[in-house]
Amino acid sequence: MTGRLVEMRGIRKSFGHVEALRGVDFDVGYGEIVGLIGDNGAGKSTLVKVLTGVYPPDEGEIFFDGKRVSFSSPADARAEGIETVYQGYGVAELLNIARNFFLGREPVKKFCVFKLLDHQKMFRECSRILSEIGIGVRSPLEPTGVLSGGERQAINIGRAMYFKAKLIILDEPTNALSVKETEHVLQFIERTRQTGTSVIFITHNIYHVCRVADRFVLLERGKKIGDYRKDEVTPEDIIRILTVGKSEKSRTQDEGC
Repeated sequence: MTGRLVEMRGIRKSFGHVEALRGVDFDVGYGEIVGLIGDNGAGKSTLVKVLTGVYPPDEGEIFFDGKRVSFSSPADARAEGIETVYQGYGVAELLNIARNFFLGREPVKKFCVFKLLDHQKMFRECSRILSEIGIGVRSPLEPTGVLSGGERQAINIGRAMYFKAKLIILDEPTNALSVKETEHVLQFIERTRQTGTSVIFITHNIYHVCRVADRFVLLERGKKIGDYRKDEVTPEDIIRILTVGKSEKSRTQDEGC
């Protein structure tokens, strides 16, 4: 499929006297993984919060899947197929894995005039998807609190895929993970490419995002300062642009990320 799944044009957002976003244009193609890169305070999280309805934009237009949208809440964005996996893993540690997997969207079955949680379906479907994505847990009935950070992130991403998300937004998914856990999450992000799901990978770790992303959008102090395909820049180019504001694109495709 061609075209753009996400189009954000001229997005501005201020908090008092602080201009968090200053006329940012941002887009994501169908089945594309886009790295959204910048230091703390660059405007990365603010941009996706505007996209997902956490904040209304002060100016600008947003189009999703070919139509103009104005989400009033993350629930509205989720209903249209946008899932966000926030830094901090977003799980309830005291609930088991299956309950976390369906949290807020639990299947129910009727018993007389009552509606009861369909625990069998939650267990069955959670077991299936965990097996497909390669998470090695003993049982979906295990408390989520026993899982590693990487396993929690993978469950969140798997949940987004199960509910047929068109766009998955990952906010610093490898932050504070071990080397092994980071590798697991990066492999899982790469698998999303096979499903046709689009991904926004928010990070300040250049080498992690360079491995999996198709394109890189660079922000600095609320402005877009770069938009490059994978074959146009090396990790060192990206670091140079962010630190000194000068782009020296790679001279050959082989030198790209």
